[in-house]
Amino acid sequence: MSTKKLVVPSKISPTLCIVLCLILFLHVTASENQDVPGHLVKRDERQSIISTEFGEVLGANVYDGNETFRLQFITLEPNSLFLPVLLHQDMVFYVHTGSGKLVSYRDEYKKENVSLKQGDVYRLETGTVFFLQSDLELDLARQKFRICAIFGNAGEALRQPTAYGPYSSIRDLVLGFDKKILKETFKVPSEVMEEITSGMKPEAIMHGLPRITKRSISAYSSFDTINKDKKKSNLFNIFHEKRDFKNCNGWSTTVNQKKYSAFKDSKYGLFMVNLTNGGMMGPHWNPMATEISIVLHGKGMVRIICPSLPNQQTECKNTRFEVEEGDVFVVPRFHPVVQMAFNNETFVFMGFGTSTKNNHPQYLAGKASVLRALDKHILAASFGVNDTTFDKLLNKQDSVRLPVFYCGKTSLLLGVLQ
Repeated sequence: MSTKKLVVPSKISPTLCIVLCLILFLHVTASENQDVPGHLVKRDERQSIISTEFGEVLGANVYDGNETFRLQFITLEPNSLFLPVLLHQDMVFYVHTGSGKLVSYRDEYKKENVSLKQGDVYRLETGTVFFLQSDLELDLARQKFRICAIFGNAGEALRQPTAYGPYSSIRDLVLGFDKKILKETFKVPSEVMEEITSGMKPEAIMHGLPRITKRSISAYSSFDTINKDKKKSNLFNIFHEKRDFKNCNGWSTTVNQKKYSAFKDSKYGLFMVNLTNGGMMGPHWNPMATEISIVLHGKGMVRIICPSLPNQQTECKNTRFEVEEGDVFVVPRFHPVVQMAFNNETFVFMGFGTSTKNNHPQYLAGKASVLRALDKHILAASFGVNDTTFDKLLNKQDSVRLPVFYCGKTSLLLGVLQ
């Protein structure tokens, strides 16, 4: 039996040494930051789904440890058209900027033609066919029509997003059949079907339609005009509602099924938070829902704490990261979190929660502190301090919107007014 000797070089070249060190550095860096991608997707990490001269659709997937959430950001230039698609999942969206029109059809009882503007919240159900048309902005600003959307159905089993996406082009679905089937279905001459099937495929986002076609679109709204007294509008504007909470450090509001009837049986609700310069959303957690947030304006810091788990091998780690306009971050259910604005600008974010019920975040401080609801003797014992010390902790702060004395990029010192 022959054996082979293992040859070990007596000297390692400098180039090889550098390469090995670089590989080791990248491996260590990746392992130290492996928890961040699940919580955070930076704006420049969005994936391009559609891109044309007249608009684009970008996607972002975030993961909370149990489920992947799929978001899309639809942007239309003024007077542009997002061609009809069929929804495979419910779609909940928020109009970030601009204005436009949504035309949708689910069945003979659910036909809608809705004018959309900034702040509008809307839900489209699975099986809906819809298209979007941005308005022709005549002012100098020429604001783009921007929509932030999330997809998913209540009661779905937890799973990764499907490969074919949340919607399909109507054109692709129709022309997937051969000419003979289509000819028999539509009862049209062969030359008509030949012209339709051989037509050049348009881009998914194109320039707005001619005026005569727009008039036909307007006629589509007759169903809603006739039935306007028989049903409530399916539209909700977040800026027209009273804030759930407001003080000098910021405000917040939520949209649930009680405020917006279209959210009944929906997987997602919606919320918005506006923190003034140096403001902080005090430590809290959501006992009912995971929160998927999108930064609309400014910059801020987010600190997420992992719950105590008996399994010490869990990959969950406490994280802290900076976010800015366009970033997406997720706060899993039961994970304590703090959001803070920098001293020089406001920090505004909206998002989607995985519950439409009246779920109330539980705060550590303030009049509604969960700690104040528990026996102080038991709490003092759990912290290893006496009752007097614990009383001092609870009696100093009444608000959940707090000032931040300093919020820097390299260090983070929080102060609470005495």
